[in-house]
Amino acid sequence: MNAGPEAVEQAVEILRSGGLVALPTETVYGLGADATSSEAVARIFALKGRPSFNPLIAHVADIVAAERIGVFDKYALTLARSFWPGPMTIVVPIRPDCPVCELARAGLDTIGLRVPANATTLAILEQLDRPVAAPSANSSGRLSPTTADHVAADLGNGVDLIIDGGASRIGVESTIIACLGGTPVVLRPGGTQREELEVILDTELADPADDKVIAPGMLTSHYAPHARLRLNATDVKPGEAVLDFGGQLSGGVVHIDLSPDGFLEEAAANLFASLHQLDAAAVDQVAVAPIPNEGLGEAINDRLRRAAAPH
Repeated sequence: MNAGPEAVEQAVEILRSGGLVALPTETVYGLGADATSSEAVARIFALKGRPSFNPLIAHVADIVAAERIGVFDKYALTLARSFWPGPMTIVVPIRPDCPVCELARAGLDTIGLRVPANATTLAILEQLDRPVAAPSANSSGRLSPTTADHVAADLGNGVDLIIDGGASRIGVESTIIACLGGTPVVLRPGGTQREELEVILDTELADPADDKVIAPGMLTSHYAPHARLRLNATDVKPGEAVLDFGGQLSGGVVHIDLSPDGFLEEAAANLFASLHQLDAAAVDQVAVAPIPNEGLGEAINDRLRRAAAPH
């Protein structure tokens, strides 16, 4: 559908109902879903075929909306006022009442925020009045799409609505900069040049000190719960909690089923919240039921393996 008022109206309706919309932006086309809904965000991962749950950028209409989600220090505010709307994502600490779901944040206490420079997508964000998670609208490992035709050729009928806003003006992803106290750090180069940022901030930007994932486009790390995870468990040992899938296990001092009916999308949507529940229960060890290593199961198992690694 061509960009315009009708496309905006349809997109808002689809996003509110948990659907997926391919959104034009100045960088690349994004695969948008309601960032406050873990079920909607799970659909992004399922359609893209992502093998791991990395954090997604939350797109908002303006600085006011962004500050309802994250805590902005002086550097973050200066960058937002200077470069938004535009091809720059700012990673900041989340507020205690952050509405963005844990799946979109990959369980982290930071969030990447962006105000895109595209009139149609901004109108959608303003009318929707909630953040939209929108990674590039392509299958995992494929080239990022810069036209609606690219999206249609790759993702096809998996997207509820593809808005044709013409070719992306910049054609590369946004620059990602972390403002988490101290000197801002460039996490990913992109559509806003490092030199421009340094001039505005009047300081030399830092590079990442390690490979911890706090934004898209970085190397893979993990959210690690306090409890030890025993993966692919077929029984429950005394004193263990249970993270079940499809009712395979019984008992446990705490018993949480990611999806009693064995649906992988439901399990993905519940994963991070369930790990936090286990943390809150202060258990020492968790028996984790086997999860099929297909579709979203691959990403769930990847995240569980990382969570189970020594830390």
